[in-house]
Amino acid sequence: MRNLFLCILLALSSAPLLPAQPADPAAPAIVLPAPLRTGGISLNEALATRRSVRAFESTKLTLPELSQLLWSAQGVTSSKGQRTAPSAHAKYFLHLYLALPTGFYEYIPATHLLQPLSGKDLRATLSTQDTVKNAPVVFLIAGEYDRASQGIDRETALRLVNLEAGHAAQNLLLQATALKLGAVPVGGIDPKQTAQAASLPAAITPIYLIPAGHPKP
Repeated sequence: MRNLFLCILLALSSAPLLPAQPADPAAPAIVLPAPLRTGGISLNEALATRRSVRAFESTKLTLPELSQLLWSAQGVTSSKGQRTAPSAHAKYFLHLYLALPTGFYEYIPATHLLQPLSGKDLRATLSTQDTVKNAPVVFLIAGEYDRASQGIDRETALRLVNLEAGHAAQNLLLQATALKLGAVPVGGIDPKQTAQAASLPAAITPIYLIPAGHPKP
């Protein structure tokens, strides 16, 4: 099993990076490599070794690494559209975004694509925290509170969306650990500031930022 994992790591580390051209909302979506669904370290090992990492090397993540992390958080795992993270009544109220030096993107789970939204590097505008500003990649988890509130009380809806965000975040953190990457969940954000920086629709509220990268020794 360990030899298999080393082979997977070697393949990921030698894979191409995300295209460096500026993102454009009118540009075609970026097709992500198919995620690995077998192999890797055991769940027990990932749980035992996961730690919050706040300092990263400047090394860029490869496209397969980004693909694996995105899929772990919100990837589709069945013909019915079920995902890696649970959602109340399978309504899936989350949106997953990616902030890179090359631009800002939204992950499209149904087709496993990255949709370019902006050609700007938004990392430093999403949060005032240095960990976010200096990370090679920042994941933004946001949710639809209003849609979740349809048919139920607001307090319950907020709780359900926040729980869903926690499920997705933990999946991403464990996947980062399995790939020998580092990451940390950042909940201390100003949702209005982050939403404005990312130009999110009014119905989508930022919940979590997760900076990630290769850990500094």
